[in-house]
Order: sequence, then structure tokens, then C-alpha cells
Amino acid sequence: MSTAAQILTIVIAVGGFVLVLALVRAGRLKERFAAIWLAVGIGMILLALLRPFVDRLSEALGIQSGTTTVFVIAVLVILGVLLQLSVAVSRSEERIRDLAESIALQSDIPGSESGSTIEPSDDR
Repeated sequence: MSTAAQILTIVIAVGGFVLVLALVRAGRLKERFAAIWLAVGIGMILLALLRPFVDRLSEALGIQSGTTTVFVIAVLVILGVLLQLSVAVSRSEERIRDLAESIALQSDIPGSESGSTIEPSDDR
């Protein structure tokens, strides 16, 4: 990796840090997700600064190019982030379903002060 490519990678990572911090401050990104993206940025900086290590790792794995190793690492990180986000979405869907069931049960109680009941639709 050339010096210009290393500098560009570091600049992109620092820009990512600034963006993540701005999103957290604005309340548009939760801290647990911010931690993931900050870790990705740190990883980018480390890969840019430790290029000789990446080349030795590539040789040890039998990969001809360090760039290919970086792409493999990037794909694995992306898959890890996707898995973590899938777990978070699944957990949120379960909580939403539980909340909807709780609201439906409360609205069916006789004498409750609930203004309206939610009727199921057949628009599936």
C-alpha cells in the first residue's frame, strides 16, 4: 500500500469517527452501534499502519496479495456487523410484538377507559 493510500485510509477513518460522533450527539445513532463503527474505524487505521504485518499474514495464509487479505478481513467484518444488526432487529421485532399483544389485551378489558380498540385487518 502506498503512502498516499495509507493517508487516504486514515483520513477516511477519522472522517468516519467524526460522523459517528455527530450522529450520536444528534441522537440518530445508539451508543452500542456507535461502538461497532468506531471499532471498524480503529481497524481501518491499524490495517493502514501495519501493512508489513498484513503482508506477512497474507504469506502465512498462502494469499498472494496483502490487498486480498484486507478485502477478506473487510468482508468478514461486514458479515459480523450484519449478523449483529440482524440480532438487534429480531430483538426489536419481538419487543414490538409483545407490546402490541399487551396493548391488545388491555384494550379488551371490560370497563377500561381505552378510547379505541384495534381491529385486525385482512389486508395480508
